[in-house]
Amino acid sequence: MDIDLIFRIAAIGIIVAVLNQLLKRAERDEQALMTTLAGLIVVLFMIITEIGGLFESIKSIFGIY
Repeated sequence: MDIDLIFRIAAIGIIVAVLNQLLKRAERDEQALMTTLAGLIVVLFMIITEIGGLFESIKSIFGIY
């Protein structure tokens, strides 16, 4: 696992948190919620690709085809 992934997830979290606060102060709660969900989906896709790589490594180590 690369430390760069952790920094990317943290950066996305900070950006989403700032956008969420700005939109809530502008009384746009629906857009704030959608921004939060979009950030969550992006991070989940990043994690899913890493988990896929982990399973491929496990398959190659144990010789599972």
